[in-house]
Amino acid sequence: MLKLRYSEYELECGTDEAGRGCLAGPVTAAAVILGHNLDIVNKQESFYKYHTSLNDSKQLSEKVRFELRPIIEETAFSFAVTHIYNVEIDEINILNASMKAMQESILKLKTIPNYIIVDGNRPLNGKLGLIQKNGKIFTPKETELLKSIPSTSIIKGDSKYVSIAAASVLAKTYRDEYMNQIHEEFPMYNWKKNKGYPTKEHREAIAKYGTTKYHRMTFKLLPDQLKLDL
Repeated sequence: MLKLRYSEYELECGTDEAGRGCLAGPVTAAAVILGHNLDIVNKQESFYKYHTSLNDSKQLSEKVRFELRPIIEETAFSFAVTHIYNVEIDEINILNASMKAMQESILKLKTIPNYIIVDGNRPLNGKLGLIQKNGKIFTPKETELLKSIPSTSIIKGDSKYVSIAAASVLAKTYRDEYMNQIHEEFPMYNWKKNKGYPTKEHREAIAKYGTTKYHRMTFKLLPDQLKLDL
């Protein structure tokens, strides 16, 4: 079973992202605060199911992820989700975009957390206030606020802590939902199935039909032996 918390702070936030390795679509992050009255919350049937079923979203079926999403949203003290779209990814790179998506999600929470735990091995607030043309621009106040919150990066945190696993599920399901929507606009890429990841089918469609407004143009969209006519 996953651990309920990492720190002793009352409002600990877990955050994670989905879609970092995709060729198209956004990178999506979520932030989740479970709250501090977990002795009470644990008595709720929905939370019991949520806590015992939860794991890194990649280890769960799509059906289970979408079943868990409303339970997470109903149980969490606060949660928020952010998409960083491909144009912004191309501008600031995927690592910065992933971090920024998590930072934006934290700023959207109804209460700013006392502590943050993030999946991965990089500091959450390594880069803030990036100079860019697209997307949200952090104000000096927001930058200082994010810098002021202590945080810890935890390798495979989404398989160790409930709040990170919950954020993983929200990030994955909201991103999948978005990819299902844009699939209707460009069905030939079959994003409903591959979600924009670099599958053989997706790359063959890029080779045949070219790129779309949703593709990440700074990514290696095709193997070296195939060329795009741009």
